[in-house]
Amino acid sequence: MVVQLLVDNRNSWVVPYAIKLKELLINKFNFSVYLIYNHGDVIKGDVLCLLSCEKIFKKLNYNYYNLVVHESDLPYGKGWSPLTWQVLEGKCKIPITLFEGAEEVDSGKIYAQEVIELNGSELLSEIKHKQGLKTIDLIFKFFENFPMEGEKQKGKETFYKRRTLKDSELDIHKTISEQFDLLRISDNKRYPAYFLLNGVKYFLRITKE
Repeated sequence: MVVQLLVDNRNSWVVPYAIKLKELLINKFNFSVYLIYNHGDVIKGDVLCLLSCEKIFKKLNYNYYNLVVHESDLPYGKGWSPLTWQVLEGKCKIPITLFEGAEEVDSGKIYAQEVIELNGSELLSEIKHKQGLKTIDLIFKFFENFPMEGEKQKGKETFYKRRTLKDSELDIHKTISEQFDLLRISDNKRYPAYFLLNGVKYFLRITKE
């Protein structure tokens, strides 16, 4: 079986987990597994895993299966950064769904679902670690139970918007405790938390002892 793992950003947080997934699939199933970083390098094969891709992959006819992992209870929470938005909503149990890629974003049939459990103290790197492990687990289970039929999505769909730097702004009139979830999901490099005071922007970066 030819399996391709597509990560379209070489600096993505998911790269180490993609490398681990590749090793597991080769060792367990003896598949031909390729980790690729460009949409144009995808070849015709059996299964394509789209791992935290930042661009929409359109050549879905190249492979029999196009697996996508999304951190919400689809069709609820389609769109961008669903895990982050749900943490900001105060949720500690985040559904993570393995589904089939389709032309309409986040609309394909569902193969499997698990839950990411948070205790409320994790910073972004720790949250991403749990997300990465669950991503590996879901895809690995797909191959353990191959072939899977999947089920059509049911229910009312909702969408999350793309996060920008503006979404990391703190309110100087609120306490740290009130805004801790925003602080802990901020990306210290790409989208650090910040606040405005007297026309000046100040950035805050958070780490654990």
